[in-house]
Amino acid sequence: LLEVHMDTKQAIEKRRSVKHYDASHVMTAEEVDEILSLAILSPTAFNIQNWRFVTVTDKELRKQIRQAAWDQSQVTDASLFVILCADMKSWEKQPERYWINAPKEVQEFILPAIDNYYRDKDQVQRDEAMRSCGIAAQTLMLAATSMGYDSCPMDGFDFDKVAELINLPADHVIAMFVAIGKGTKEAWPRGGQLGLDKVVISNRFS
Repeated sequence: LLEVHMDTKQAIEKRRSVKHYDASHVMTAEEVDEILSLAILSPTAFNIQNWRFVTVTDKELRKQIRQAAWDQSQVTDASLFVILCADMKSWEKQPERYWINAPKEVQEFILPAIDNYYRDKDQVQRDEAMRSCGIAAQTLMLAATSMGYDSCPMDGFDFDKVAELINLPADHVIAMFVAIGKGTKEAWPRGGQLGLDKVVISNRFS
């Protein structure tokens, strides 16, 4: 247990947002599957698993997305480029799937609760999408770091244009990108971390 904990701690400390990648590096299918398999262990409210991971492998499409992302090179040069989206209506699409292994009494309690929590609440559905994708993005990046890869979270792009390029369904939303690969340039030194006394509030704001 201690060794696993230390590995996780090191990955958190080592993870940086790297912008420049070796465009010639190719990840194996097994590596990609491993990273994505770890990402889908990320928690979601009511286990609705609302994230959708668009892995862009088409080179021409990558170029088009790069143009919609202020020409940021990591879009085309990263070995694995993931657009994190969420299905905002996943809560009502066969929700019994998410609790198929649960006892019947749990299913009878949880399924109406899911419906009650999300139905007719567009902002709640969108907020849930962003929470889920944010957690999954961090899982992706820490998994990548633990496997010796660099990564970069991205939200600097034209969301509408990218949605059009990937044929995003109307009931889905894009949260962010994550680029993963072999970095060719180290990240800048940390810009300046605020101290715990600036970001941790005890009990309530004064």
